[in-house]
Amino acid sequence: MMDTFLLLVLLFAFSMLGVLLGTLTGLVPGFHPNNVAFILLSIAPVIIAAPHFLHAFVPSDTLLVLVAATILAASVAHTFLSFIPAAFIGAPEGDTALVLLPAHRLLLEGRAYEATVLSVIGSFGAVIFSFLFFIPFYFIFASLHFYEILQSLMLYILIGISTLLIFTESFSERMEAYQAIFLSSLVFILSGLFGYVILNMPVHAPFLFRSTMLFPALTGLFGLSTILFSLLYTPEIPEQSIEEPVIEKGSIMKSVISGSAFGSLVSFLPGITSAHATVMAMLARRNREPEQVIMTLSGVNTANVFFCIGTLFLISRARSGATIAISRLLDVQPWEELIIPPSALVYLLIAVLIAAPFSFFITKYIGKQFALHFTRLPYRKMLSGIAIFLAVLVFLFTGALGLLVLLVGTCIGLIPIHFGVRRSNCMGVLLLPIIVMLWQL
Repeated sequence: MMDTFLLLVLLFAFSMLGVLLGTLTGLVPGFHPNNVAFILLSIAPVIIAAPHFLHAFVPSDTLLVLVAATILAASVAHTFLSFIPAAFIGAPEGDTALVLLPAHRLLLEGRAYEATVLSVIGSFGAVIFSFLFFIPFYFIFASLHFYEILQSLMLYILIGISTLLIFTESFSERMEAYQAIFLSSLVFILSGLFGYVILNMPVHAPFLFRSTMLFPALTGLFGLSTILFSLLYTPEIPEQSIEEPVIEKGSIMKSVISGSAFGSLVSFLPGITSAHATVMAMLARRNREPEQVIMTLSGVNTANVFFCIGTLFLISRARSGATIAISRLLDVQPWEELIIPPSALVYLLIAVLIAAPFSFFITKYIGKQFALHFTRLPYRKMLSGIAIFLAVLVFLFTGALGLLVLLVGTCIGLIPIHFGVRRSNCMGVLLLPIIVMLWQL
């Protein structure tokens, strides 16, 4: 039996490694923790086989749990840190695309640091809420057989959510309702056809590391397209003030609870992302001020990571790249008894508890440094460098064909940016193929 103290020390060390990796992926637009997850998955056999001193104290299955904890901690840290490039650089991923407009509004008002603090409040609040809601979440799935009921209705749920998100574009103030609905439908269908084409496309990576074609597709739809648009229309960024946000506790609670509750939906509905959950959460609320949107979206993203782990152990469904990697690393035991959760689940939840507070303070610190020095940075050179880095990364993971997918995704991603409709419609790249697949069953 391994010493408990040693296990906790190793769990802390591997979780901190995950925080470091999540900080890196969060700050580099388009570099997702899923890539880190699959890299760690690919080298896990080497870690286990390599002769090192840990083998004298740590069994191989425990080492795999520690690698899984690293992946989860990186995913948690990423949800905190990814706000910074979305706010300062204008290069969001699919999960942070909706935050771009509110965050940029505060950036242009010299309040980007306030936006960063609001984001970490939303994310850290979601961790607290998620732990409190985890037991009810267990009863809903284990006792009420909720997922079995959902499965029979999944096709209609996904069609209903997609239709709702498209038709709520009619609230747009930039164009007529019919124009907004037409453009959002066009983006959704184009993205969906794009996703259907790349679904089974082979990957010929020139090196050992390999990803799916979703990596260049999502990078083009949400990352590179926004960077190119920012290069064309570079705004004049004012000096940033370093002030803590003044916001009512009631508003914080509402944003955190609504974001976390809708974030839990993402964990068991296939094809529904944090961006969709945020739209639904904001539709359920009257107050849609930038501060509320930022906290809500951050809560959605972090709660999604948390509840995806619960979904994996409750219904054996992996709904994110991180949980897919974890399910391949571990022999996931179903969580059947409330008072006796699987030991791997306990260790993973401890990793979340370790990662969240460190990610909170790291994000605040880096956000403050960005705010202080951002106006002195070579903005256009930085964006150009990031664009080149993303292209190189895509080539390394998916080869020359991945670059073509990246180009097509970028062209589609520019459409909603140019016309002013939600970029969450680009998630048709996942939703439409899933709807077609369910329709054919």
